[in-house]
Amino acid sequence: MTRKLEIPPFDSHSERISNGMETETDSKGRIVRRFEPLAVLAVASEAFPVIKTGGLADVIGSLPKALLSQGVGARTLIPAYPSVLAKCEDKEVAGQMSLLGEQVTLWASHCNDLELLLVDCPALFDRRGGPYLDDQGRNHPDNWRRFALLSAAAARIAAEGVDGWRPDVVHLHDWQAGLTAAYMRASGIDVPIVLTIHNLAFQGQFPVSVFSELGLPDHFLHVNALEYYGDISFLKAGIRMADAVTTVSPTYAREILTEEQGMGMAGVLQSRRSVLSGIVNGIDEDIWNPLTDPYIAQNYDLDSIDRRRDNRDAVERTFGLTPGDGAILSVISRLTWQKGIDLLAPVLPGLIDRGARLIVIGEGDPSIIYGLAEQARKHSGRVVIHLGFSEESAHLLHAGSDIVIQPSRFEPCGLTQLYALRYGAIPIVARTGGLAETVIDANEAAMAAGVATGFQFHPGSIEDLYNAIDRALTTYDNTGSWRRLQTQAMRTDFGWGRSAERYARLYRQLTRSQAGVTVGDVRRCA
Repeated sequence: MTRKLEIPPFDSHSERISNGMETETDSKGRIVRRFEPLAVLAVASEAFPVIKTGGLADVIGSLPKALLSQGVGARTLIPAYPSVLAKCEDKEVAGQMSLLGEQVTLWASHCNDLELLLVDCPALFDRRGGPYLDDQGRNHPDNWRRFALLSAAAARIAAEGVDGWRPDVVHLHDWQAGLTAAYMRASGIDVPIVLTIHNLAFQGQFPVSVFSELGLPDHFLHVNALEYYGDISFLKAGIRMADAVTTVSPTYAREILTEEQGMGMAGVLQSRRSVLSGIVNGIDEDIWNPLTDPYIAQNYDLDSIDRRRDNRDAVERTFGLTPGDGAILSVISRLTWQKGIDLLAPVLPGLIDRGARLIVIGEGDPSIIYGLAEQARKHSGRVVIHLGFSEESAHLLHAGSDIVIQPSRFEPCGLTQLYALRYGAIPIVARTGGLAETVIDANEAAMAAGVATGFQFHPGSIEDLYNAIDRALTTYDNTGSWRRLQTQAMRTDFGWGRSAERYARLYRQLTRSQAGVTVGDVRRCA
């Protein structure tokens, strides 16, 4: 028999935000409903600053803080990887569980302004390498079991709570949390579920043979549940069984309904179209603030933008660039086909001829890295490839680069361009997903209207990428035009304010729908 969760007291978000009463008004401004603060359980595989492999962690680390202003308190459930346990020194045992035949300890921690719940199962999470890959760069062979256990723990907390704290909404992020919806539906847990798709390319697809070990009802192995082209998909479980499905930009929500960008899931998503929406990501403006950033050589803001020159000099020294007045372009990305990094090598000769220099940092496809390394050997001091990633390098490059390039073939949202805008580094982006929404192309009309913030090009096109770089370098050579572009970029607001309000509104719609109040078309699939 499974033991009931027993959890000692610790502070809850509900107590922290008990003065956050909210109201809903009608068209005449009259109060029609008052809302008590909501409690949300967020479930994810990583969260900055305790564990990060990409932009997902930044979102999971920053959204809960923004939600507090909306009267929403979130606790975030993540695996207790060794590095997480080491960073979360302020923690206490919150309970013991038996899940999928494994003994699990639940820790509670207040760490870096996040309320974390940590699923500690050394047999599954105490591994060399990262959250998903081993130290040889291969997928952990039991990833299905590792993240099924995370999901089962989330479902248990949704059902039994944590010392009286129980979520009003469970918010799942990407495939690693998707199976939570299946466990909740199988157990009849009547708590609204939101699933956010951060990147549809990663679907948690595993052999059908593992289904029997998940502890789910046999009828869940069905085309309307987990079954997916003869395998099973954790992400599909979340899409089919969540009350609401969101993506990280409205454009991406539309794109994934097409066969071209649906990644095999277009039909499944079409079936949930009535509950699918896009909410663009924001950034943590406390962490990404050039006026206070501890990782850059010289702090600055819009009124002291000339100080950026010191960061530019620091970039040249740090990365071994040949000093000069030509523009510094940077790429801070996974070095993969999806990110369009293979498009860079063909445009480099023209870029070098214009006196520009390029820095690429990241990890990824060896063949792409080899092509860039060949260019770095040919153009020593003009092209630099730095394998690996660090927060310090990323912050310095945003503060010291003139231009940041994101040539993605598809991009659900992207955060790099938002950081670039905040720091006055002009983004060159492919016209896709969240990139198309967050960067306004510096065409003649937009420049004349004073709204341009960067440059766009057609995704996948080497020629159009080169033309965008050429346009950017031409503008860079005009000091007045470039300064106006930087000013417009730095004035752009991409904090979490508006998006946090949309999430809070969605949570409240779902809780009202559960209570019998009709709010749009929010349906449950099981």
